[in-house]
Amino acid sequence: MTADFTGSSRPSGAPDSLPPPIPTTIDEAVRLILRASGPSALFGRGGDASGADLRAARRAYRRLARMVHPDAVPADRRLDAQAAFTRLGRLWERYQREIAGGAASGQAVVITSKYVYTVGGVYTRGDIATLSEVTYTAGGVGGTGGGDGAVAGALLKIPRSATDNDLMEREAAALRQLAGRGEKRFAAYVPRLVETFRHRDSVGGELRRVNVIERAHGFRSLAELRAVCPDGLDACDVAWMWRRLLVALGYAHQAGVVHGAVVPDHVLIHPDDHGLVLVDWCYSVITAPDGPGGAGGAGGHVPAMVDRFADMYPPEVAARQPPSAATDIHLATKCMTYLLRDDVPRPILRFARGCTLPAMSRRPRDAWRLLGEFDELLERLYGPRRFRPLHVPAAPHDTDGPP
Repeated sequence: MTADFTGSSRPSGAPDSLPPPIPTTIDEAVRLILRASGPSALFGRGGDASGADLRAARRAYRRLARMVHPDAVPADRRLDAQAAFTRLGRLWERYQREIAGGAASGQAVVITSKYVYTVGGVYTRGDIATLSEVTYTAGGVGGTGGGDGAVAGALLKIPRSATDNDLMEREAAALRQLAGRGEKRFAAYVPRLVETFRHRDSVGGELRRVNVIERAHGFRSLAELRAVCPDGLDACDVAWMWRRLLVALGYAHQAGVVHGAVVPDHVLIHPDDHGLVLVDWCYSVITAPDGPGGAGGAGGHVPAMVDRFADMYPPEVAARQPPSAATDIHLATKCMTYLLRDDVPRPILRFARGCTLPAMSRRPRDAWRLLGEFDELLERLYGPRRFRPLHVPAAPHDTDGPP
């Protein structure tokens, strides 16, 4: 489906804002289209239309298109219908351009077949995409009239270049696979995909793949955490993050997905609740049904590296070899040692070295089993687990934070 950014500043139902009644016959539809003075005669006001007006316009376009489609009319009406169908398409394109122009003077709106999104400010800029805050309600152009009216918040992620559409598609495919095949009790360790759709750039006309992702509130990236704790963190504080990251990887690998870019920007933690979310699945590889490292092997290679963390990647990524669970485990371990202070206990360093050996075949490949080994190590060092509050210094808002 293709969605378009739209301006929204005019009250719904304002004079001339809604399209005229839909004709009931082919003849009426053909006359209406061929005699229309412009887009507003068919679809209502465009440039400053409200969300309700835009939904009505999209419905009008689809109904008219169905009525005059050359394949849907009697043979003796096809010439007239073809002319009307062609003009309808041109007027619809003009209407969409008017909408895009109106967005500059009002809050942007995105309408898809499922939802109506109201776009706010930029939340962050990631490696390849810009994420904007959005609120959304059910009842897009394919809906039944607005759902229950509930408003939810999310992040709209759009690549800065259409050449990265494939990476966005990787993310959508991975999140769908995780939601469908992953163990539900661990679903909170990854973001939920609200919707994915194509968006046509109103300026250059490029089609871009957009992912709408559930927002995780109160989380900070490991990169942000390291920036406000330049001397690093105590191993006791890093321990719970390490454990949760292994849970996230175990969940993903069991569902047949290798993340491929477990770097500090992509690991978010909640300092107060000790939560963790692994984000940005644009570099992921969906593996064979029997999972990463199994008899079926992995499908494809990690498509790119995050340049600023290139030294964290294991050799198989730069060599464009198929990844496995051991690839993610290597990266996750590098994230944890990136956070540690210099006084880290030697047994933890030995554990980390075993997870980051150059040869993929010599590294651990089972995150769940590795978690058990890590828990045994922590108990030997610190005794039974207990909750340890993490106090993180405040940091100024940075729009170049985690994607």
